[in-house]
Amino acid sequence: IWKEEVFGPVLCMTKFNTEEEAIELANDSIYGLTHYAHTYNAERRRRLAYKLQSGMLVMNQVELVSSAPFGGVKQSGNSREGGVWGLEDFCIVKAVSGLNGDDDE
Repeated sequence: IWKEEVFGPVLCMTKFNTEEEAIELANDSIYGLTHYAHTYNAERRRRLAYKLQSGMLVMNQVELVSSAPFGGVKQSGNSREGGVWGLEDFCIVKAVSGLNGDDDE
């Protein structure tokens, strides 16, 4: 079940020797909804936030606030629900030029 997107009370654990190996193991999946990490090292938290490929990252059991964007990456989806990020899925962006030019009439 290591590379699957499992929903439910399941915890997958494995041994690793280095931080880089742990990141490679965590990212070696076609899914990327949420990662969970536990460390008291502030610099390591920043590195993990940058390198882990997921839509959400929960560190040290500090849950995300309800207004945080919800969604994943890879085959866990690319859109977001919640907050302004959820509204953006309903918007269409249009680039327009020449609106301030002179009228020919």
